[in-house]
Amino acid sequence: MLLSEIASHLGLTLKGKDIEITGVNTLAEASASELSFLANPKYAPQLETTGAGAVLVSADQALTSKPCLISAHPYLDFARSVQLFAKPQGSFEGISPLAFVHDDARIDPSAAIAPFVYIGPGAQVGAGVRIFSGSYLGEDCSVGEDTIIYPNCSLMAGTLVGKRVILHAGTVLGSDGFGFAQAASGMTKFPQIGRTVIEDDVEIGANTTIDRAALGETRVGHGTKIDNLVQLGHNVRVGRNCIIVSQVGIAGSTTLGDGVVLAGQVGVAGHLNLGDGCRIGAKSGVGQDVPPGQDLSGIPVMPHGSFLRASAIMPKLPEMKRRLGRLEKELAALREELANKG
Repeated sequence: MLLSEIASHLGLTLKGKDIEITGVNTLAEASASELSFLANPKYAPQLETTGAGAVLVSADQALTSKPCLISAHPYLDFARSVQLFAKPQGSFEGISPLAFVHDDARIDPSAAIAPFVYIGPGAQVGAGVRIFSGSYLGEDCSVGEDTIIYPNCSLMAGTLVGKRVILHAGTVLGSDGFGFAQAASGMTKFPQIGRTVIEDDVEIGANTTIDRAALGETRVGHGTKIDNLVQLGHNVRVGRNCIIVSQVGIAGSTTLGDGVVLAGQVGVAGHLNLGDGCRIGAKSGVGQDVPPGQDLSGIPVMPHGSFLRASAIMPKLPEMKRRLGRLEKELAALREELANKG
């Protein structure tokens, strides 16, 4: 593909010679036929040493002698350029005779169902859906058009998945929420009879689990992106365009507004409300409602600036304790001296 064709496709300005581009790569590893990019100024020195045939950069970085695509948003536009070269996984077409599809299921003729997939009664699979081997769709599940379900995913009964969703390997949707009532004889299971709903354009990482609701719905909003190894409890509601990073755990009946960001290993207690646009730093513990637009970190969470200041003080605490001990002894000695003079 010519560099000028990439520029035209992305709506970018080409500066320098038009060359053939066969792929994309990092500044450190790109070859003379590959396109690279600069988004982080930290790597600016690599512009003159890179082997890349062309680079995608902002206007103020377009001083290199190499051909450039000039962008106001280099990282975003490089992601779009990668899409031009990315090859889809999976080579199967149609419905494999080694898949089990119940007679009462409805499968669009354009869907691709790999060997060893199970699709139960009442399930619906839309146009252009691709389901990889080992996946399970329980009774009355619904999967919207152009969704991709990678290997070994489980959609338990009644789960609804929208259009253009990506479920990475090992995702589990609609397993029972953790609900029990205590009795004298032990724990009595609270039947989880709700469902899980995933709206359009959501991506869910490998081995993430999203429980069905005890009653009603567990819901993930349009455009939200969820990383690997995340747990959402029963009746959690996630807004639109949220980002939930790896190893986050959200307890039952908590609601996230639109545009919420939870960094890695954040833990959120149950029955809370996190307002639109709030951001929670890595390894934080959220035990209270969070107003919209707040940036919080720590255990328990506090304003992010306060957390940074407290973190800076922590390594100094042992020395501060020793100094405080010395000052207390000196103060006691002064008091004793004054008392003796009096």
